[in-house]
Amino acid sequence: MSAALDPVDWLLFSLSRAFRSPLAVFVQIQGCVICLTLAIGWAFAAYVRNREINRMKDAMKCGNSFAFLCHDINELEHTNQVNLPRVTVVMPLKGFGEHNLHNWKSQITSLYGGPLEFLFVVESTEDPAYHAVSRLIRDFKDDVDAKIILAGLSTTCSQKIHNQLVGVERMHKDTKYVLFLDDDVRLHPGSIGALTAEMEKNPEIFIQTGYPLDLPSGSLGSYCIYEYHMPCSMGFATGGKTFFLWGGCMMMHADDFRRDNYGVVSGLRDGGYSDDMTLAAIAGAHKRLITSPPVAVFPHPLASDLSFSRYWNYLRKQTFVLESYISRVNWLMNRGLFSFHCYLSWGFVAPYFMAAVHIAAALQIYIKGYSYEETTCTTSGLLLASCLAICTLTELLSMWNLTRIEVQLCNMLSPEAPKLSLDYYNWSLV
Repeated sequence: MSAALDPVDWLLFSLSRAFRSPLAVFVQIQGCVICLTLAIGWAFAAYVRNREINRMKDAMKCGNSFAFLCHDINELEHTNQVNLPRVTVVMPLKGFGEHNLHNWKSQITSLYGGPLEFLFVVESTEDPAYHAVSRLIRDFKDDVDAKIILAGLSTTCSQKIHNQLVGVERMHKDTKYVLFLDDDVRLHPGSIGALTAEMEKNPEIFIQTGYPLDLPSGSLGSYCIYEYHMPCSMGFATGGKTFFLWGGCMMMHADDFRRDNYGVVSGLRDGGYSDDMTLAAIAGAHKRLITSPPVAVFPHPLASDLSFSRYWNYLRKQTFVLESYISRVNWLMNRGLFSFHCYLSWGFVAPYFMAAVHIAAALQIYIKGYSYEETTCTTSGLLLASCLAICTLTELLSMWNLTRIEVQLCNMLSPEAPKLSLDYYNWSLV
């Protein structure tokens, strides 16, 4: 019977039969479960973000036109503002990208009412960021307390961590909280105030963090970054306690660095490669609290020249981060996380390959007039492919909904900034 079939068709039908084995069926059902899990996670994240939108709308209906800064307008009274704690913002810099200047302006034009200083830290004057930041500081010298610091070359840890620690050493003696920001973070006017208010409300918080809302530029690489970040985003949309930490935005107690509490300084300085992975490991080891408030979502415009090769390099660096650790337990956890990540990634991709084979086999049967008995194929392969398609559509709808809500939230948190829109997203590339 096989001899009557075209060799390519015979191979295709053989693969389709193989992909109906118990193990292959398990892999395809697992793919559906992964899709539905992502959909549920994004739906919960959308609920948390949308709840914050409704709170802001309710506050505005009650006459609070500054709801993007705080829910209770009485918090803006002078008697409350003069008692706000001092915050130092440390920004470790390297290089100068197309969106950096706009991001830096959003950071230094915060509407936080308490004492605030900004420390831009670069390795040397040779860094392209040095001259750009120097001009920015000159333009705003009468409005903000900002300075640029030369950190020198790192010898015991990554350059970013070295820059952060040098910035901490130079912060004001009365600083209560230190906020680390990457140069790709576009802050809202009330972001620093919101993070500080949560720290004041709950002194047990060890670190507060947030997460970016990627704005793809149109290139394939930018959409790959967006897709890569979206599953992680649900871990930051809890509205409170989380186990995840993003190094682009971290607010901590300044005294933790002054006193090296929990080995924060030594853990970072002595061989630290990734700031967020190291601090997350310290928080886990000492059972310290990490939180992510619902307003801590920041527009993150991606570079227009972000090619797939740059995305692949980014992915490799993210994987390499899992090779860094500060303890035996942390090493085991990172190994487990790496293995889990690989398993789920292939568990997500493999069912689509199997579904493509089932569909191709069915098309060949239809086009060439084969009978199912002749090819020994059945319609069960198409049933599995259909289930995967339904789960995928559900997942994409949930991802679209979360993106829509986060875009709306960002627009409300930055009412004077250019409006973000879903029109910028090419959903066919997604």
